[in-house]
Amino acid sequence: MTENSINEPDAVGNDCYSDGERAWMESTQRLRAEWLKPLLVLCTQLKITANHTTLFAFVFGLLFLPFWFWINPWAAIACLAVHVLLDGVDGPIARHQGTASGRGSFIDTVSDQCVVTWVVLTLMLAEHLTIAAGTLHVFFYTLVVAFAMVRNAMSIPFSWLVRPRFFVYGWIILELTIWPETLEYLVWGFTATLVFKTLTGFNTIKKNL
Repeated sequence: MTENSINEPDAVGNDCYSDGERAWMESTQRLRAEWLKPLLVLCTQLKITANHTTLFAFVFGLLFLPFWFWINPWAAIACLAVHVLLDGVDGPIARHQGTASGRGSFIDTVSDQCVVTWVVLTLMLAEHLTIAAGTLHVFFYTLVVAFAMVRNAMSIPFSWLVRPRFFVYGWIILELTIWPETLEYLVWGFTATLVFKTLTGFNTIKKNL
């Protein structure tokens, strides 16, 4: 990976954030920098860059499938939890080290979407999601992310977006414990929202070409 990875909306036009997400993230940047300062200083001293963190997050995300089938689902969930934690600190690291860039934001977005696809594939293979539910979810999720990036490049960002991945990741625990066979319904519900945002995103881009 190249230098300057980031998970924050510092380079408008190169990310996939909506206006609502951007406003919230910008309002919490100072707080996150203060809370994570010891970690950011340690990473800098150890010469750990934002790109390293993005790469580690990606690797832990990919471990989800082999751990699920070769060890057990709880080990896979632990890997996914590490992925989420690492994914949340690459932006603050990049900003702390002065390496934030649109290129890094793009790399991080692609990495996250690959992990989403990989997790959904695992759930399909484990028969916690049907092929139709999983395939359509990944397809429209990817389209929404792509359209968000295009719209930002055109300076017509979405006003709001729903990011289902954290809800889906968290619901896996409920699927395995107290609410089995409910993940399918959750995914279908989010997919319906993604279809709506895909249609509105496509229409807005078409009108402004």
